[in-house]
Amino acid sequence: MTFLPLPPPGQTPLRVMTIAGSDSGGGAGIQADMRTFAMLGVHGCVAVAAVTVQNSVGVKAFHELPLDIITGQIQVVVEDIGVQAAKTGMLASAEIIGAVADTWRGLGADIPLVVDPVCASMHGDPLLHPSALDSVRTELFPIATLVTPNLDEVRLITGIDVVDEATQRDAAKALHALGPAWALVKGGHLRSSERSPDLLYDGTDFYEFGEARIDTGHDHGAGDTLAAATATALAHGYPVPDAVAFGKRWVTECLRAAYPLGHGHGPVNPLFRLSRDA
Repeated sequence: MTFLPLPPPGQTPLRVMTIAGSDSGGGAGIQADMRTFAMLGVHGCVAVAAVTVQNSVGVKAFHELPLDIITGQIQVVVEDIGVQAAKTGMLASAEIIGAVADTWRGLGADIPLVVDPVCASMHGDPLLHPSALDSVRTELFPIATLVTPNLDEVRLITGIDVVDEATQRDAAKALHALGPAWALVKGGHLRSSERSPDLLYDGTDFYEFGEARIDTGHDHGAGDTLAAATATALAHGYPVPDAVAFGKRWVTECLRAAYPLGHGHGPVNPLFRLSRDA
């Protein structure tokens, strides 16, 4: 695949922020975002919203950080260092979602924001209080440049069970109606397709992205990695469809290079770029 350009040594790289939860097992969340940021040559900045107790088998517990700490991280980074794009991940409560949305609007900056509406872990463990779903719809989606839910998240947010191309289009329309500029319905879990079909919608046009379905049980952090790569491409000035296409290619290669870890699901692996560049 064609990579994004790396900055010359000594030159300040582009900055991309992740506003998400920490994964103690290192497979998903902030840890996955930072690996992709590093491998794509941008400086990653962090606003930790929660700390999870998890490994390759599942999430055992999580702890939400105080609201002023979460929003303070965003403010001090944007005001001093500056960011060219940002993404969200695990925002576990309505209070956190509201505080992050208020802070983002208050910055008044035209910064692309990719919202990965993390509702549950890949193991099915809840990462979002049920009461927060309304806040996802009313607070988070209207400030998003792009939303990137998987099919389970689509069902929780819109009530639509995506089983084929027609229902995937219905879901994209329903997501877009909630306020984001662009809605991406990821099709990695759409087993009716031999490929992995993602569908992007801007309220007028549909854009389809299909990559080979990678047969692996090690896909922890795939959603985070796709959103992080897409946000990085947006930081480089890519139009949204091109940024999504890049993110799709990136996560596919990360899935090809995924490795086993622990007794459960291993992570997708952006470190494949090291061997490509060697």
